[in-house]
Amino acid sequence: QVQLVESGGGLVQPGGSLRLSCTTSRSISSFNLLGWYRQAPGKERELVATLSSSSGTNYADSVKSRFTISRDNAENTMYLQMNSLKPEDTAVYYCYVRRPLFGGSWGQGTQVTVSS
Repeated sequence: QVQLVESGGGLVQPGGSLRLSCTTSRSISSFNLLGWYRQAPGKERELVATLSSSSGTNYADSVKSRFTISRDNAENTMYLQMNSLKPEDTAVYYCYVRRPLFGGSWGQGTQVTVSS
């Protein structure tokens, strides 16, 4: 069982920035897929960004050029740098990791609220 601990959410004004972190209980190098998803009230969970060992990075059109997914192998941590935040980015953000043969695991979620 993989444990994921998220941090970094909060309240930010439109145009501001936040960085989300997700620390894994296993070596982050053991995962072939890292991802961030979000779920706004009344909506389904949606993909924000993924980082794959085989195909690199992938972003939802709504966040391209504003968000960046990255990883720090030494810290076993993945990040989501979010710039130029908009009110429509308000959601609970979840990190996700997938390990070959073992399937995926989700973080507990962290609230991001973009409001003036």
